[in-house]
Formats: sequence, structure tokens, C-alpha cells
Amino acid sequence: MSGQDQAFVRRELVPQRAAPLIATGIIGFLRSRLFGGPLNTVLTILSAIALWIVLVPTVRFLLIDAVWTGSGRDSCLATTASGSVGACWPFVIAKFSQFMYGFYPEAQRWRVDLALAIGVALLIPLLIPRAPAKALNAGLFFLAFPVIAFFLLHGGGLRGFGVSWLASFGQFIANSLVIMGMAFQSLGGSFGYAPLRAALNALGLAITFTGYGLALVFFPLVKLRVWLAGLPSPFWGDFALTGVAVTALIAALNGGLRNGWRPLLRPVATFVGMAVVFAAMEIDRGGLPVVDTRQWGGLLVTMVVSVTGIVASMPVGIALALGRRSTLPLVRVAAIAFIEFWRGVPLITVLFFATYMLPLFLPDYMTVDGLLRVLIGVSLFSGAYNAEVIRGGLQAIPRGQYEAASAMGLSYWKSTRFIILPQALRHVIPGLVNSFIALFKDTTLVLIVAILDLLGQLRAAFADPNWATPTTLFTGFAFAGIIYFVCCFGMSRYSLFVERRLNVFRGA
Repeated sequence: MSGQDQAFVRRELVPQRAAPLIATGIIGFLRSRLFGGPLNTVLTILSAIALWIVLVPTVRFLLIDAVWTGSGRDSCLATTASGSVGACWPFVIAKFSQFMYGFYPEAQRWRVDLALAIGVALLIPLLIPRAPAKALNAGLFFLAFPVIAFFLLHGGGLRGFGVSWLASFGQFIANSLVIMGMAFQSLGGSFGYAPLRAALNALGLAITFTGYGLALVFFPLVKLRVWLAGLPSPFWGDFALTGVAVTALIAALNGGLRNGWRPLLRPVATFVGMAVVFAAMEIDRGGLPVVDTRQWGGLLVTMVVSVTGIVASMPVGIALALGRRSTLPLVRVAAIAFIEFWRGVPLITVLFFATYMLPLFLPDYMTVDGLLRVLIGVSLFSGAYNAEVIRGGLQAIPRGQYEAASAMGLSYWKSTRFIILPQALRHVIPGLVNSFIALFKDTTLVLIVAILDLLGQLRAAFADPNWATPTTLFTGFAFAGIIYFVCCFGMSRYSLFVERRLNVFRGA
């Protein structure tokens, strides 16, 4: 056997290796995330210094040196308090109801609390993914709750229902067309140029006769409204007639009774539930005492404007995004013009126009509540921004999805509803939530048009000489900042949760 075929046997141990660096736990986190290199170490030290400079004085002002009890400005003055004086929390405690409700009558504030409780009770199941009856809950929150909240917060009752409303709407449109047609004829008579005068007269006559024709169409409803007004209970007669008409219409659209009674259960149950709510609130007898929106204020106005703007801007944004991608030139141009107009003007201009200029364009007999004007302006303004965000999501959908939907025989609306739009909205969750957060903070601009939201009530409270101290101003803004931060941070964290849950690649 040769020497190359002999096995090698080592006679000494291999030197012991150094222990590996700890990569788990707190020490591993600090080493990998904060002190992973010279640059990370320097940035960590500078960040720690910055936090120390900012957080320590803030904590001392808000908590350590703060005044927690007292009944007036003397409690928050350095001459009466021992040591340095921080935040004056007795001021917030004394003005808390004003910050929450504004000048809402104290005896009626239970209505605000009840509306908030109902809204939270309906919203929480919607935010929980595994909660049952999502469709029913969504219908209650988005359709029933706004009506209940309106009559709770504003009060008042109803004299009629669907028939009376439709008759009044038809009369309004018909009268407006007649007035417009007469205005065109009058304008044509002032021109000396014969062709232009003839064109304006012809246009005016066409619009006028259209108005008269529309009045004839709605004449039976007007007569029916007059008949309902003579009943012992006009509201309930109108309500019952509307329920029967809507149920019959739904039955006709679903093929009559050939599909059984089940399709009719939903409208019947809806009208029965509405009747129970209206009877409990005595809508037919005048309802709750009316509280004018000029008495609303504080966090109540902030939540009303922000929630209404967020909810109403979504369908507006979806419609505009689909319209901008439409193949119909008229629809596409109208959507582009709407979006560019509302995005081209600041929100303050929109609020000023809605509050002070809009009444000038309305007939003398028509008035719109000031808060309602703000809600409409904010919803349209936010809807234009959401439209571009949603359009980005629609453009991110591969063309193969559209072709697959067409291959399955789905119509445009079904493919958009069930295939395209859900994917597009999933892609743009961060952008939409960013718009919602911006809208929530932009509600402070309603102060410009004399609507006192949370910051407006805060500034009004600063004028009280009983709480005029050097720290009152900082305390009030700190309190408002905490509320805005909690709401915005909550929306941000929930959007991250939804993103992770809807991420189809999370298991890859």
C-alpha cells in the first residue's frame, strides 16, 4: 500500500471559535437597528438628543408642572402655584362641554351623545373583518344612520314623504324651466340683431314649453299631495303610499311574484323599521325641538363635517374617476372639467363661495342651511381629489383583468363592480386614507365662514377673562392637538391593518 492511500488522523483539537453576535432580543435589536454601523450610531445619538430636547420639556409642561385642580385663573398663575406653572388643565375641564358641543343647548345634549353612541355601535362591527351581517350593518350605517342623526341633532318633523317630495321636486324643476325660458325670451327681445333675437326666442320658447310639459307630467302627483294633506295624518298616509309604490316597483323589476315573496321582504322590512324609528321620534308630530346649526360647534361640528365629507366624497370620487376614463367624450370632458376646477381652487375659496356667493344664485324662496352648504362644498372638493387617487388605482389594473371579465360575459358595470373596482381600491388605500386625514384636519377652515368647530370654540374660550393666563393658550392648543393626533393616528393604523389583510402576496 502506498503512502498516499493512508488516512490522515488529526492529533490536536481545532481552536474554539468566537461566540456569534446576539441577533435576537433587545440587544440584537439595538445592534442591528440602532448601532449597526458608525453612521447608524451617530444618527441614533443625534435622534436621542433631539427627543430629549423636545420630549422632556413637553412632558414637564403637560404632566409634571401642570395644574390639575382649580376654579379660575388664579390657580394657574405662578404667584399662587408652587414652583413653575405648566399646563392649565382646569381651563380645559371648565370649558370641556363647550369644546365638545359648542353652544348646543345643555338640556338637549343627550341627543348628541345618543347619536354618537349609535354611530359607534354601527361603525365598530364594520371595522371588524369577521363580524357577521356586513351588508345589513353597512346599510344601517350609510343609509339609516344619517337620517336618524339628522333628526336627533337638528330636530323637527316631516309633513310629507316620498309622494310629497317628488311632487315638490317636479314643481320646482318645472317652475325653474318656465322662469328660465321667459328670461331667454326677454333677453332675446333686447338684441337688435334679428338672427340672434330669433334664436334666443326659439330657445326660450322650447325651455318654457318643456317646463309646462313637465308640470303636466307631475300634475297627478301634485293633486295626490293635496289629497294626502287633507287626511287626519298626512305624513303616515304619504309614508304608506310611498312604501306600497316602492315595494311594487321592486317587485316589477324582479319579475313580479314569479320569484316568490322573498325579494319583497327586504323593502317591507326596511319601511317597517323606518316606521318604528319615525314613530319613536314622533316625526309626524313635529319631532324633537329644533336646534339651529348656528348653535352647533366644537368637536360635534368637526366630526359632522369630516365624517360627512369622507363618506360623501367616496361615491363622488369613484364616479368622477370612472367618468374620466370613459370612452364617451361628453362624459370624459365633463369629469375632467369638474376635477380640474375643484382641484384648481383652494378650500377656503370653496367655503366662501358656498357660504356667501351661493345664496345669490338661488331663487328668493329657496334657502340652504349654512352648515349644509359647507358640507356640500367639502364633499365635492374632497371628491375631486379622491377621483385622481382612484384613477391611479384603475390604471394599475392589468388589461388582462378587463379581457377576462369580458370573456366571462360580464357587462361593463358588473365587471367594474365585482372585478376592477375592488382591486383598484385595494391598491390606493394609502392614498385614500391620506386624503381622509387631510380632510379631517382641513375642517378647521370652517372657522373662516363663522362656523365654530373645535379650534373655533377653543379660540372663543381664550377670550374669557376668567381664564386669561400665560399658559392657557398653550394648554388649549395642546388639548386640541392631542384629539387630532389620536383621530389621525387611529385612521393611519387601521389603514395599515386593512392593507396587510388585503395583501394577496402576504403568503408568498
